[in-house]
Amino acid sequence: MVEKFEAQVLKLTDLVEYQDGSVVSRTLIDKKTGTVTLFAFDEGQGLSEHTSPFDAMACVLDGEAEISIAGKALKLERGEAVIMPANKPHAVKASKRFKMLLIMVRS
Repeated sequence: MVEKFEAQVLKLTDLVEYQDGSVVSRTLIDKKTGTVTLFAFDEGQGLSEHTSPFDAMACVLDGEAEISIAGKALKLERGEAVIMPANKPHAVKASKRFKMLLIMVRS
């Protein structure tokens, strides 16, 4: 079940905590048209290469990550974002501990 965060100020980096050796996620919005999910990756953790039928935008809120899209490795730091196009293979790896907001658009 997704908590209701409507009509209040949110400090995104405080809504998900790091856990040693893990990837932690917390969904903020889950609708037919898309999702908004926070992630916290411990250093060295990641998501293996996969594809999605939907466009997504990854916004780095803290730390550093490497996001590969269709074989191209991109290094991202706090305050940077990348759009991951639908049906292109992508992977995520934490160069250092990092937090990201993932916005997936389903329509």
